Amino acid sequence: MSTRWARVWFGSTAAAVCAGLVVQILVVATAGQSRWASVPARIFNVFCYFTIQSNVIVGVTCLLLALRLDRRTTVFRVARLIGLVGITITGIVYHVAIAHLVEFDSWALVADQLTHTVVPVATVVGWLVFGPRGHTSWRVAWFVLAYPIAYVTFTLIRGRIVTFYPYHFIDVTTLGYGKVAANSVWIALLFLAFTAGYHVLDERLGRADT
Repeated sequence: MSTRWARVWFGSTAAAVCAGLVVQILVVATAGQSRWASVPARIFNVFCYFTIQSNVIVGVTCLLLALRLDRRTTVFRVARLIGLVGITITGIVYHVAIAHLVEFDSWALVADQLTHTVVPVATVVGWLVFGPRGHTSWRVAWFVLAYPIAYVTFTLIRGRIVTFYPYHFIDVTTLGYGKVAANSVWIALLFLAFTAGYHVLDERLGRADT
């Protein structure tokens, strides 16, 4: 029974991710005004946001779990933990620091709620209830840090080329490289803290199940 419901939960989470991404892409593609001249450029820009990338990683890993729960490769375990940590940070940071600054309506509101609320909550609840347990380790945790480093690096290089930064805290045109470097360290530390926290919690939950 638990296996069946786990697969249903993971499949539903993946479906929520897919719905959120489709709606977001349609909203961006049909927007009346945009700094990006072409629709492909608009869509590509969507996937340059941390929120969207976290949703994609969660969607792929949850879909794989829905198809088969027993996945033990290091690559999958790292991707699973990256998605879990990334989507947790997405939900918390958005609702604490960003939600009151933006206002959406219509389909944009639907996309916003799916990517920033529904998917983060479903992902964390799914992990707490269904696991799978034993997928984390300190070795996996250190690999997870490669993602925020790669994201910041890509964003800074792309920002230098197109003069656009998806988030204020890594906008070197207004903050300068020194401040952005300091912010990047805080991002890495935040990632490390959540990663370590999930690893410790995973071990405790695993012991409770035995």
